[in-house]
Amino acid sequence: MTPKLFHHPPPAGDTERPVPRWAMRLAHALPLLLLPACLWRLPFALHFEMGQVQSGDMPAYWLSVPYVLGLSVLTEVIAILTIGLVRGWGEVAPAWIPFIGGRRVRPMAAFVPAVLGGLTLTFLFTAVPVGDDRDLTLYGVVDSVGYTHDAWQLLATVCVTPIAAWGPITIALAIAYYRRRTARPANTAVCHGTSPTADPPAAQRPPRAEGAPRS
Repeated sequence: MTPKLFHHPPPAGDTERPVPRWAMRLAHALPLLLLPACLWRLPFALHFEMGQVQSGDMPAYWLSVPYVLGLSVLTEVIAILTIGLVRGWGEVAPAWIPFIGGRRVRPMAAFVPAVLGGLTLTFLFTAVPVGDDRDLTLYGVVDSVGYTHDAWQLLATVCVTPIAAWGPITIALAIAYYRRRTARPANTAVCHGTSPTADPPAAQRPPRAEGAPRS
């Protein structure tokens, strides 16, 4: 017996077509996936270095506090906006938005920014350790940050590593959104009691009785 989890996608809810179960779960899990990195980053606002070995001085409080807080809030806001790729307000703009409120969102208007954003996030946060305290990124080999203790490094790895999935998840949700919004409607022939491969009605004539005169 097929498990119910994989049997049918969840109901469409307020979307035009049903959203795949994996897309619905990924979109709603993304803000939680990024939350540890946002919380781990907050102590830097007060010049607490979380065990990192910094080569330079920390910026002044008037700069570090709004920068770190703003970056964490912006991260969560963008992640929450990604949920629009699986909800109705990503297909029809909410009424409270000026000028476009209540209007249908064109698929490309959401697909293109989401893909470009996903590619940018992938470019920024993809890093593979290559040894000698260096990481391989999409823009070259860079020096990795040192830590005063392995425990601090482990904490940073656990909190920050999930952010590398942000870009690929966004791209996957954008592709699923575009495919769902641009899918062709189902063939309506079955609804009218005919088969798509059947002969046209004019070709379906009743058999002529034997001996009946030809017209």
